[in-house]
Amino acid sequence: MKSMKQFLTLPSSDTRPRALSLEYAWFGPETAPANTPTLVFLHEGLGCVDLWRNFPSTLCERLQCRGFAYSRFAYGESTPRPHDEPFPSDYLERESLEVLPAVLSALGIERPWLVGHSDGGTIAMLAAANDSGCARYPGIVVIAPHYWVEEVCIAGIERARAAYEQGELRKRLAKYHRDVDSAFYGWCHVWLDPARRGWNIETALKDIACPTLAIQGVQDEYATLDQIEAIQRHAPQTELMKVDDCGHFPFFAHPEAVINAIAAFVCEKHRQ
Repeated sequence: MKSMKQFLTLPSSDTRPRALSLEYAWFGPETAPANTPTLVFLHEGLGCVDLWRNFPSTLCERLQCRGFAYSRFAYGESTPRPHDEPFPSDYLERESLEVLPAVLSALGIERPWLVGHSDGGTIAMLAAANDSGCARYPGIVVIAPHYWVEEVCIAGIERARAAYEQGELRKRLAKYHRDVDSAFYGWCHVWLDPARRGWNIETALKDIACPTLAIQGVQDEYATLDQIEAIQRHAPQTELMKVDDCGHFPFFAHPEAVINAIAAFVCEKHRQ
């Protein structure tokens, strides 16, 4: 079950020049049994609350737990990015350290499991890496995350830009974003900036101490399997799920297998 979307206002801060209105929604049963986890879903680089489709609801119903998702700045019905204001190159780091904690605090969400896809997976990893002793985040599930910029990622984003400017992608995304150009170009310009080629968060991976499940499609059009294998190299408690015959969206391509794996992982680790 998905609740009606609501809006949360975050006031401006020293690092955020304006107040933000962020759309959000709850998923799962209205009342969950005691001692069940709360899941927080962090969307991908062109995503929003609605673009998760029924994945959060199905997973939360399977676990009989509550879930929460919000659309980041510039996405969905949240505050659009002014067109003359580029995303900062460290927008993922800022989201993990500033915005996500502010959202959770404003809504009284304590010790959630983070479920992040693509950009959202990177945000989840950065949040966990900065969570000493797993005090804030007891576990994370990351789906097609990225910790460095591969050539296949650049090629995939260039194809997406061509599809946006010459094909049907803009029309499809416009159904979901209040200002579709704000959402698309904010993301696209960061990743295609030549200065981005040296970006990586490898040093942060070793600081992830919580239970971690990393999932990726074997045929991911934006990344190689090194993206999740490196997490396990640096954080050995990480469990991997490599999904064959699958691209960048495992939870759409193979929903039952992915939901079963996440539900089993969260159930096991939450009881420990």
